[in-house]
Amino acid sequence: MRAARKTGSRRAAAADFTRVPPPVTPADRIVLEIRRFIAGAIFFNAQAAEKAGLGLTDLQMLHVLQLYGPSTPSRLAAETRLSSGGVTVALDRLEKAGYIRRQPNPADRRSLIVTLIPANLARLASLYEGVESETRRLIAKLPQRDLEAVIRFFETLAEARTSRPGT
Repeated sequence: MRAARKTGSRRAAAADFTRVPPPVTPADRIVLEIRRFIAGAIFFNAQAAEKAGLGLTDLQMLHVLQLYGPSTPSRLAAETRLSSGGVTVALDRLEKAGYIRRQPNPADRRSLIVTLIPANLARLASLYEGVESETRRLIAKLPQRDLEAVIRFFETLAEARTSRPGT
């Protein structure tokens, strides 16, 4: 009897995941819009990666390096939640493609510092220029109080992400 209930619960949970229920609360609507935005962003980045001759993980690693600056492989693993082996493989590909340089870490001789090679990133910039300028144009239409709320929203989500180990 217990096993039947568990199986039934799993089926119900799986059936619930086949479609997104219509939003009822503002939180539902926000979660739905986040999912739509993320899906679009992932596909946009996948297309950009393909045009650049990179894998999606490799392109995202470049974004992380742009956001956080020169980093150790351990920090990149923490920021991306990739395994150390996954980070190494991505860095190997990026170094071979000429996007990054690994140098000895002056603060820890057992470690490396990964830096971007700016001249080689110029070919990626054109892939993002249009979407970034359109995003800035649309953002400029919003009132300052809305912009401040959006900033607080993303800061809150970033805190939640960093406080969930292993996810």
